[in-house]
Amino acid sequence: MRIDVVSIFPAYLQALDLSLVGKARRTGLLDLRVHDLRDWTDDRHRTVDDTPFGGGAGMVMRPDVWGAALDEVMRPAPGEPVDAHLLVPTPSGRTFTQRMAEELAGDGHLVLACGRYEGIDARVAEHVGARHRVSEVSIGDYVLNGGEAAALVVVEAVVRLLPGVVGNPASLVEESHGAAGLLEYPVYTKPPTWEGLEVPEVLLSGHHGRVERWRRDRALERTAERRPDLVAALDPATLDRADLAVLARLGWSVVDGRVSRGPDAVA
Repeated sequence: MRIDVVSIFPAYLQALDLSLVGKARRTGLLDLRVHDLRDWTDDRHRTVDDTPFGGGAGMVMRPDVWGAALDEVMRPAPGEPVDAHLLVPTPSGRTFTQRMAEELAGDGHLVLACGRYEGIDARVAEHVGARHRVSEVSIGDYVLNGGEAAALVVVEAVVRLLPGVVGNPASLVEESHGAAGLLEYPVYTKPPTWEGLEVPEVLLSGHHGRVERWRRDRALERTAERRPDLVAALDPATLDRADLAVLARLGWSVVDGRVSRGPDAVA
């Protein structure tokens, strides 16, 4: 996979040289390039923004600079007819999820445009969208100073799904927001007793079936408490009788083929 990140603060992206993403770059599993948007300016001040039409506070990033940058970065290399996919981090975008990360991991070329100030002139997405896919993405309901932090999140979430990046592929299946659609269960390690706190006995039992059931129950409980929207999105066909019993205890039931809050639990 190739990923390009364009920013006026390329140093912000130095964290991509660390950990598994950095290793993927060094081993050739990932072609990751960070660009300085100001390299596409043509004035002595390297200007990338201007006042907004219609008035208002703040500055807007210029379409001519962004257009020149993206036209070059997204142009397929000779012999590489891969269609680039532009991602624009913005609070008004589609919420970035694990499912989206899985979808993006199947793309051959991602380009992230890190906006600043009041954002990027809207014509840029329209211009690029005439030839490439464009997606506006949000990592949460809050506002940051720019798109760099969001770009770091997206890149790490996507790259770790590429074959060979994570040492133990099984961990991708078991982790939070995995195939089960549940938050991850609590995890423990040595020592078994610390500061008067004990590791749950079942995890020391060596009984794999009991351990798996305990972890599943805790995942259901944690998800119901912290992310009820994920519980409501569960497919009842994936729930066994033990799952239904846990959910019933937590006030959830299956009604008309859907998981919902209610007293008439199916267990």
